[in-house]
Amino acid sequence: MKLQDALFNWLQMHIVVEARPDDQAAKDTLDFFAVVLNEDHAVSGMETLEDTLKITITYEQEGISKQQVFDREAAEKLLEDINSNPKYNQ
Repeated sequence: MKLQDALFNWLQMHIVVEARPDDQAAKDTLDFFAVVLNEDHAVSGMETLEDTLKITITYEQEGISKQQVFDREAAEKLLEDINSNPKYNQ
């Protein structure tokens, strides 16, 4: 998995876990992407900074601080899809 894809997937799950803290499947998936980022890309220390249009992930890779910016609407789409499906809101 490419680094940008893994970061985006991690971000989507991070958003879901923040909105649904009791969702164990979301937590497990977030942990999975954290492992992918750490083991496959040597990424650690992910933190997010949000504004109205974008979400920036700040992270460390091999001792170097880096950032990746994502469109906020795209990043929040998974949570929107989950919340709009009655199957996942019982």
